[in-house]
Amino acid sequence: MNQLLAGLITGVLFGFFLQKGRVLRYDKQLGALRLQDMTIIKFMFSSVLVGMIGVYLLHDLGLAKLSIKATILGGTILGGLTFGLGWGLIGYCPGTSAGALGEGRWDAVWGIAGMVVGAALYAESFPFIKETVLTWGNLGKITIPQLLGINHWPVIGVFVAGGVLILRWFEKKGL
Repeated sequence: MNQLLAGLITGVLFGFFLQKGRVLRYDKQLGALRLQDMTIIKFMFSSVLVGMIGVYLLHDLGLAKLSIKATILGGTILGGLTFGLGWGLIGYCPGTSAGALGEGRWDAVWGIAGMVVGAALYAESFPFIKETVLTWGNLGKITIPQLLGINHWPVIGVFVAGGVLILRWFEKKGL
């Protein structure tokens, strides 16, 4: 029950930050797709960096266990193309469509319906996909630190430093 409550609280907080960051707005979505407004990219990139630090800190303190999934290039590429196509067609990504619906934007229902239909199609085609796409470029359960043979903190440091530089560059360019 505590896990469910923690999930609910973090979900509500994430939705609050999505709304406060103004990333639920259609003009921000369109700006990101046209590479003219990096608000969404900056928000998500910051979230990834904070999440990276948080997950590994919790892991090092023994409060969380890593569950690394296999890196499968075929599935990643096909999934990325499908995600991008859906985002481009509806103008919302999965998280922002739920948030936009919460703000009363009924056009977001199409995004949520698309996710449900996409999930159903994936479930129905999974036996075929498992035998084909999910075998293309299976690199196994790897992480960048494992690949380099070093501790995860120097890698995180490089990502955070690079991320800060990229975010500052976006700010200087007015993106």
